[in-house]
Amino acid sequence: MHFTDLKTVPVGDIVAKNYHAADVFREYGIDFCCGGHKTLEAVTSKKGISSDDVAQKLVQILDSPATISENYDHWSPNFLIDYIENTHHQFVREKIPQILAYAAKVAKVHGERYPVNLEIYRLFTKLSKELLEHLEDEEENVFPLIKSYVNNGERTVDSETYKAALQKLVEDHEEAGEVMAQISELSNRFTPPADACTTYRILYQNLEGFEQNLHKHVHLENNILFKKAEAVLA
Repeated sequence: MHFTDLKTVPVGDIVAKNYHAADVFREYGIDFCCGGHKTLEAVTSKKGISSDDVAQKLVQILDSPATISENYDHWSPNFLIDYIENTHHQFVREKIPQILAYAAKVAKVHGERYPVNLEIYRLFTKLSKELLEHLEDEEENVFPLIKSYVNNGERTVDSETYKAALQKLVEDHEEAGEVMAQISELSNRFTPPADACTTYRILYQNLEGFEQNLHKHVHLENNILFKKAEAVLA
């Protein structure tokens, strides 16, 4: 694909074609998960950056096909769901207690000198609660619904209720993305001060890893799984 053609393509579709394109979007601070429906031209114009520069870097990546293990767009909805649950849901459940413990300690010890950490602790506590409830909703309600529709066309609910359930998850993702973006901004893109102790640095490293995992998690659902889930209604 020529770089001029990419300008009208939604950024989420570009990453769905080859997940390594996400590295380019991260470099430019472009949201490819919650904002995946926006075209490359639209997002670069809003940020005041050259769409040509971004597109040229993307073409180099897209010319190299994704490996089979990363070719998520070709996976079946069932396989995607199992992968999301076993990889990303597991990651969230393991990391939340660890990060909360680090955040609480840093807030207590360094909160007076660096008050941003008090707000980071508050925001991550809020995000943790909402994410865990979100995962439970996916696993117990929406994912089984998708499987019933996709596997054998079982219509356990009407199409409008089905689409509303998917939309609710998208809205949850947007809220989580906004909170994580606030944490990123408060932490200066997860950059600790020069005199930060080991716990302080570990906290910011973990928060950065959590953000990257969340972006991929949301991308796999918003830009791939939910599109496949809605396609059965066409």
